[in-house]
Amino acid sequence: QGRLVESGGGLVQPGGSLRLSCTYSEAPNNIYTMAWYRRAPGKQREMVATITTGGWDDRPPRIEYADFVNGRFTASKEDTKNTMYLQMGSLLPDDSAVYLCHVRTTWGELRWGQGTQVTVSS
Repeated sequence: QGRLVESGGGLVQPGGSLRLSCTYSEAPNNIYTMAWYRRAPGKQREMVATITTGGWDDRPPRIEYADFVNGRFTASKEDTKNTMYLQMGSLLPDDSAVYLCHVRTTWGELRWGQGTQVTVSS
């Protein structure tokens, strides 16, 4: 119940692109926020992008990005597929990290996926 499963990570050259996916087993209107985080070796976990749905189904979600994204990434979700995406472009070596999917339900439960590794290297 409530599993999050990330996929789409891999090795990519600097300047390249990747699309990460996170499938979730929760009704969309039970989700308050969905987010992508990342954790690089020796660094603290940091937020990459947050999609706030508030549990509503008749308003567009609010999407926010960390400053370092600088227009390079796009977060989105597709409720019919219970999937959240992170389209990443212009990747830099500093983007190398384990990318984690996070969900906060409308009743405050926090859930994390296991993560998918992204390595940006020539």
